[in-house]
This record gives sequence, C-alpha cells and structure tokens, in this order.
Amino acid sequence: MLNYLIKRILQGVISIVGASAIIFAISRLDDPTLLLLPIDATPEMVENLRQRLGLDLPIVQQYLIFLGNALQGDFGNSYRWEQPALALILDRLPATLELAFAGLVFALALAIPFGVLSAVYRDSWFDNFAKLFAMLGQAMPNFWVGLLLILFVSVNLGWLPAFGREGFDSLIMPAIALGWYPVAAMTRMLRSTMLDVLDSDHVRMARAIGVPNRVVVWKYALRNAAVPLVTMLGIYFANMLSGAFVVEVIFAWPGMGRMVVEAMFARDFPLLQVGVLFSAILFVVVNLLVDLSYGVLDPRIRHD
Repeated sequence: MLNYLIKRILQGVISIVGASAIIFAISRLDDPTLLLLPIDATPEMVENLRQRLGLDLPIVQQYLIFLGNALQGDFGNSYRWEQPALALILDRLPATLELAFAGLVFALALAIPFGVLSAVYRDSWFDNFAKLFAMLGQAMPNFWVGLLLILFVSVNLGWLPAFGREGFDSLIMPAIALGWYPVAAMTRMLRSTMLDVLDSDHVRMARAIGVPNRVVVWKYALRNAAVPLVTMLGIYFANMLSGAFVVEVIFAWPGMGRMVVEAMFARDFPLLQVGVLFSAILFVVVNLLVDLSYGVLDPRIRHD
C-alpha cells in the first residue's frame, strides 16, 4: 500500500510539473506589455517594463525562476491587481468548491435513483424515460443548459436570480448547469453495472434465502456497482473544479475559473499560471483519493 501511494504521488508530481511547464510556455506566446502600457508608450517604456517583469530573459530561465519561487510559495504578483496571485486564487477558491459540490450533489441525487431503478425495472416506461433523459443530457453542453435556465427560469418566470453569488437561490441554476452532463453519464454507467450485478450469483442467492428485495438492491447490489461510479464521480468532480469556468462566466459566479478567464484576456501571466496549476493539483489529489477509496468500497481490491 505504501509503495503504491508513493508511486501515485510521484506520478502526480510529474503531472503537475508538466502542466506548469505547458501553461508557462503557452502564456508566453503573447506580450502583456501591450495591455499594461498606454497606446502612446515609447519603446524605452516597453523595454523597461519587460525587464521589470523578467520577460527579457530566455523562456527556460524564466521557467526555472518561476519554479524555484513556486517551491517557496511565491507565485508572483498579478499584473492587473498588483497583489499576490496565490492569494487572489485562494480568495476565489471557496466559491468554486461550493459550486462544484452543489453540482456533484445534484448529479448524484438524480443519477443514483435513475440508474438503479432503470436497471431494476428494465424495459419499462421508466427505463425508457431514463435512457431518453441520459441521451438528452449528453447532447446538451453545460453552457447551453445555463443559457436555457437563465432564459426560462430567470427572464420568463422570474423564479431565480440569473447572476451573482448572493445566497442559496443563486446557487441552484449554476449547480444544475454544471451537474447536467454528469447526471446523464453516471445514469447510463450505473444502469449498466447494476444490470450485471443483479444477474450475479450472490444476488440470486440473497433473493433465494429471503432477503428483502430493497435490501438486495440498495445495500448489496448498489455497493458492488459503486466502484465504477466512484471512478466516474472522482473524474467529474475534478473536472468540475478545473472546468467550471464556463458556468462561472455565464452566471457571473465569482469563482476561480472566472478569474482565470479574466486573467487570460488580460494577459495576466502570474494569475493565469497559478490558477491552472492549482486546478492541476486539485485534479491529481482528487484522483488519488478516488484510487485509495476502492479498497474501502470493495475489500477484494488491494493496492500492492
């Protein structure tokens, strides 16, 4: 177990370093001095700013300096806000975590009953409805769902606020938009795994000895079918944390993803780098926790 944990941590560190190198190189494809200085700036002013920001150095040297400072917790100051980039990202992180957890809860609240009942009552009207719902969910991206929710629920009906983060009401529509696609994918996957488990020998034996059907389905069968669900759950939660920027922009949600998008348009290299790097770290940590949880859900699985 310890060897597996060390191996996975080393793989995660390599992934994080690789992600930092890629985003560092991509962010240097453009010159931010054109946005930070007035239009009538002289070449001397441009060169002075480049020297002050360290952009006149070779890109390899710039990356090594960035990496060395990052290991000490210094990710530089934001060009736009002139504040530590890490502090700005951490200030927006709670909003992103709140939105991701809400989207995950919404996805699970629908996917688990839809997937389980669709497998139990296979080929029924509910099964057909669940499959249609899953197909519809996978055909509609989250930005389109968000726009539809704003149009019908906020503009036409006036039930919920369309923008901002001012309470539980403002969280409902962004959570639905963010969790819409995972509902469809997890429903289809859970239905498939539940069908295999319900046809297994130990489930038939449990029914034969008189175990109530609800116990067989919701305790034994669902637990065995939960291993692939946890895998998908971890992947989608990590994607929600790192890819919620579209939903955050649409609903003006003050999260980390929205700040990264603003930093990209403003050519704010330090803020952009720490935002993407922080997302990569969250993705690696969540996937590591998912791998370690397999042994808890299924005692037959051991990490050697």
